[in-house]
Amino acid sequence: MKVYLDTIGCRLNQAEIESYARQFHAAGHDLVAHPQEADLAVINTCTVTSEAASDSRQKVRQLSRAGVGEIVVTGCWATLSPQEAAALPGVRQIVPNAIKDRLVPDLLHQPLATFELQPVERQLIPGARLRTRAFIKVQDGCDNHCTFCVTTLARGAGLSRSIGEVMADIHAACKASRDHGSAKEIVLTGVHLGSWGQDFSPRLHLRHLVQAIIDESDVPRIRLSSLEPWDLDVEFFTLWENPRLSRQLHLPLQSGCAATLRRMARKTTPQAYADLVTSARKSIPGVAITTDVMAGFPGETEAEFEESLAFLRTMSFAAGHAFTYSARPGTAAAHMPDQVAHEIRKERNARIRAVFAESSLAYQQDFLGQVLPVLWENAFSFEPSGWQVSGLTDNYLRVKAVAPRHLWNEITQVRLAGATEDGMIGEIVS
Repeated sequence: MKVYLDTIGCRLNQAEIESYARQFHAAGHDLVAHPQEADLAVINTCTVTSEAASDSRQKVRQLSRAGVGEIVVTGCWATLSPQEAAALPGVRQIVPNAIKDRLVPDLLHQPLATFELQPVERQLIPGARLRTRAFIKVQDGCDNHCTFCVTTLARGAGLSRSIGEVMADIHAACKASRDHGSAKEIVLTGVHLGSWGQDFSPRLHLRHLVQAIIDESDVPRIRLSSLEPWDLDVEFFTLWENPRLSRQLHLPLQSGCAATLRRMARKTTPQAYADLVTSARKSIPGVAITTDVMAGFPGETEAEFEESLAFLRTMSFAAGHAFTYSARPGTAAAHMPDQVAHEIRKERNARIRAVFAESSLAYQQDFLGQVLPVLWENAFSFEPSGWQVSGLTDNYLRVKAVAPRHLWNEITQVRLAGATEDGMIGEIVS
């Protein structure tokens, strides 16, 4: 059987379809790069915003128009809107999040134990979801109650995977195969990554998992995905004494205004957030601090927005993502008074993005002339001058360069020669 895999949304969704890829391949099925070639398609959906839900529906319709014989829909949107998902053309099955880890065994009518007898070697996903980095799911669900977030409803309570389970996935990702080399970078993912280990007895902290990965693997790079700021302390940053930890921390802020944060039920304040970032920068020289900020949360006055924007300017973020608030059914914020007009939300989003663009360029310029290792992720085209390649430094600088050969999934030393709005221009030195 020929299988096409796709996903909308977060890195956790990417980690999950990478797991499906391993399982389908281990069972003897072929992964294809285009839906037109597929007998079966699996789409992992998202509903964090109304736009993500719309994208999920559109993806399913595109698969149907491509002539896929059977479409299986899973993920957060499918979990919260199963009837709507089932009514879309070509959909044969809805797999809610509660049982999505059994999706492949159940589809193939094989026991889950078949895939757990030994680590299943990593299988790259052809097409648009091809990644050099291996996304490793270490945790699912969330016990926070941010008033805007629908993910808790879709994913349920926090649940950590054991160190042994995580290490098995990492060893599989780092095992070289005939078709591709081992993963040079792993990315730890979860809905509430910083809560890893809190549901164990005795309780553990994420630093215990990271230390185990450092001690029990030789993967060159270890990157952490999004971390809530209230889960971290100064001791956590001492882990970065090991250079294999990538110098990037994605710390969602959502607003730089204390009053807005209270309405969001976020467990931090602008001052506490700033203090944490200061500690991180002292402990991890050159660290990239990236964030998420929401525009137009209910009750956000112009004064509150200006307060938030001023705070963003002081933080000098390496990069950031601006979300336009959208009311999600079942969340407390959807019923709050003083909903901000949509056109005002969009205008504020644009102003936030402008601040991020300015601070991102300033961060890049700090590294001009330096030589840093780059993991090459894409090779766009071959021209007379060489391969046009793109990749990331450990501190999340996007670098483009001209290479003498196809460097996909290789790490080379690069001199950072220029900074642009689209990333840095590099010169390969080794």
